[in-house]
Amino acid sequence: MTKDLTRQQYLDLYYYMRLNRAVEDTMTKLFRQNKIVGGLYSSLGQEGISVGTAYALEKKDWLAPMIRNIGALLVKGVPPRDIFTQHMAKYTSPTLGKDGTSHFGDLENLHIVSPISMLGDLIPVMTGVAMAGRYLGQKIVAMTWIGDGGSSTGVFHEGLNFAATQKAPFVLILENNQWAYSTPVKRQVPIENLADRAKAYGIASYVVDGNDVVAVYQTTKEAVDRARAGEGPILIEAKSMRMRGHAQHDPAEYVPKDMFEHYKQRDPIDLYEKFLMGKKILDAKTKKDMESKMDALLAKDRDFAESSPMPPPELAEKGVYCTGDDCHKVAAKWQRDKEEVTPPRSNVAAVWKVAGFGAGKGSGGKNAPIHFGDTPAPAQLADNEAKLAPKTPVKVVSNGAAKSSGKNGKKAAVLLAAAKKTSKAPAGKARR
Repeated sequence: MTKDLTRQQYLDLYYYMRLNRAVEDTMTKLFRQNKIVGGLYSSLGQEGISVGTAYALEKKDWLAPMIRNIGALLVKGVPPRDIFTQHMAKYTSPTLGKDGTSHFGDLENLHIVSPISMLGDLIPVMTGVAMAGRYLGQKIVAMTWIGDGGSSTGVFHEGLNFAATQKAPFVLILENNQWAYSTPVKRQVPIENLADRAKAYGIASYVVDGNDVVAVYQTTKEAVDRARAGEGPILIEAKSMRMRGHAQHDPAEYVPKDMFEHYKQRDPIDLYEKFLMGKKILDAKTKKDMESKMDALLAKDRDFAESSPMPPPELAEKGVYCTGDDCHKVAAKWQRDKEEVTPPRSNVAAVWKVAGFGAGKGSGGKNAPIHFGDTPAPAQLADNEAKLAPKTPVKVVSNGAAKSSGKNGKKAAVLLAAAKKTSKAPAGKARR
C-alpha cells in the first residue's frame, strides 16, 4: 500500500514540474532568437513522468535521461544554466560547447549517464550499471526511459531480456506519448498496453496515468524498492501525450486537433495544482513565492548562458579521443570487501610442464601467456636432445653407395653432419 507524501514532497513535485516547463519555455524563446544551435525537443504535457519517476530515486541511484527528460535532470540536481549553455553550445557548458543538445552527464557527483542517440541503447547500458552497482555492493537502482516508438527497436528487447536474466536492479520507464514521431501507437503495435511486453521476459510491470504525478511517483517508488530488494527489473508504462511535434521544426499537423484539445484539459500541472489547492497544501502566497524563486533563478542562469563565450577554435582537436584519467577519474567505489568476489587462491603454480618442450619466454624475458615450466639450462637442452635422438642407426646415402652401419657409426655421424650443413645453405644457392 502506498503512503501519503509529506507536505514538502507534494510541493517538491509541483516545483520541479513548474521549473521543467519554465526552463523549456525559456529555451523556446532562445531557439526562436537563433541562440540555440541544436535541436530542441519539448516535453510539454509529459513533465509529470520525468519528475515523478526521478523523484522516486535516491541520491546514490543512477539515471540516463532521454531528450524529453529535462525534469529528471532538474530533480537530480542539474542547474538550469547547464541546460541552457549545453543547448547554446557555450564554452561554459558541461561539454565545453562540443554538443548542442542534451548529450551530457555527470558520472562523479550526480550519477547521470549521457543520453545515447540510438533509441533503446541505454537499456543494456543501464542494465550494466545496475549489475556493476550490485557487484560493488552499493545497493543502487538504475533507471532510464524509452518512448513508445523506441520500444519496437531490437535493442529494447535484447536489453530487457538481458536485464531479466541477470535480475538486475533496473527500472525502465516506457513513455507512451501516443506518437512515434508521426506514427500513432495503434499503427505500430497490436496491443493496448505496451507494459504487456514485460511478460515475455518474466518480469513485473505497471501501467500508470502519466498525467498524474503522484500516481507516477508512488508507482515508481514501489518499483524502485522492489528492484533494490532483489526482485529484478521492472517496466512501467506511463501513458501521456506529446503536446508538441517531435521537435521545434515539426508543427505536428498529423495529430487530430480534438486529440490535442482532449489532453489539454488533462494538463499534468493544472491537474496537480487543483489537487494541491483542494488539499490545502498550496495557497496563493506559496505559489507566488515559488514563482518568484523560479523567475529569479531562470533570469540569472539565462543571463549567464547568453553572456558566456563560445568555445575557442583550438578546443576542436582536444578531447576527441582519450583514455583513462584523460577522460575522467571515476573509479569503482567498493561498498563490500573485495574478498567476497575474489576467486579462491591456490598453492599450486599455474604452470603446465611438458617434458622436452621447456618453457615459453617472451622477447622481454618474461613468461609468455602460455608457458610450459621453467626454461632449462643449455646443458639440460643438450641432454634432452640426446634423449630424443633416434634409437636406430641413421642411414645416410653418399655418392649413391655408402651406407652407415653399426661398425661405421662414426663415419655416418660425419656424413649426417655434412648433410645437415648442406640443408642449411642460404636461399638462392644451389645445393651440391
